[in-house]
Amino acid sequence: MNYETTLEGISEAQLQEFIVKGLEEDVRNGDHTSLACIDPTLRDTAFLYSKDEGVVAGIPIAERIFKHLDPDATINVKIPDGTAVHYKDVVFELTCNSQALLKGERLALNLMQRLSGIATMSDRFVAEIEGTQVTILDTRKTTPLLRFLEKYAVRIGGCTNYRDGLYDRIMIKDNHIDACGSITKAIERVKLYLTENNLELETTVEVRNLVELTEVLDCGQVNRIMLDNFELPLLREAVQIIGSTFESEASGGVDLFTVREIAKTGVNFISVGALTHSAGSLDLSLKVQK
Repeated sequence: MNYETTLEGISEAQLQEFIVKGLEEDVRNGDHTSLACIDPTLRDTAFLYSKDEGVVAGIPIAERIFKHLDPDATINVKIPDGTAVHYKDVVFELTCNSQALLKGERLALNLMQRLSGIATMSDRFVAEIEGTQVTILDTRKTTPLLRFLEKYAVRIGGCTNYRDGLYDRIMIKDNHIDACGSITKAIERVKLYLTENNLELETTVEVRNLVELTEVLDCGQVNRIMLDNFELPLLREAVQIIGSTFESEASGGVDLFTVREIAKTGVNFISVGALTHSAGSLDLSLKVQK
């Protein structure tokens, strides 16, 4: 299976830089064990097994890692990205130069285990809010330099990416408000800044209570109101007050045990840092077959 068109949102330049740096970290001046033990002309077939239950993610990146090391490497995918895997399932079959296979094994496995853990967590959140109209969003709480891959895994798991960074959306949070002096001042300064710099960015403003919510409603000029750490009764009231005037978003204290009740308040979006910062790894194993 060819994955050339499945990595939407990830440029080839990003991916190539990641592969080169990942291999440099692990290999440096050579995989000396394999160079010593393995015939450089030998080719082997290996199977990627799941040792866990979850959702697999990262196969297209693993394919590129092995093809970077051996352009003739082939992967026969049995269980594609975004699909549930079970204990002892074969995810893919890899045929590759043996030295290249062992050189790329750890980078491919580490990445796939991490991305599959995020996809699994995302899938579980989607299952919890089934039947509601809410959209689950990720956050910027990602591993430095791996955000583009971790956000890919969020999409594979069925959730939605929020902003990619500080550059693609205005988000006025509590620290901005406190440093600026008030919500109204912060919103007015943002609008002036966007006009002066000829920028078209959507604006989210965070509120901590109903008093701040009233101030935003009076001021307007935003796209979305983020209700931060609201108790359920207050959250439900705030969502009713906002109505369809602005988009509503809940954040803070969201986990697999609380997300459904939050979704049932009628809020439009729920942002969940746990999708990335609390996701574990899916246990995977690559074994050469003789």
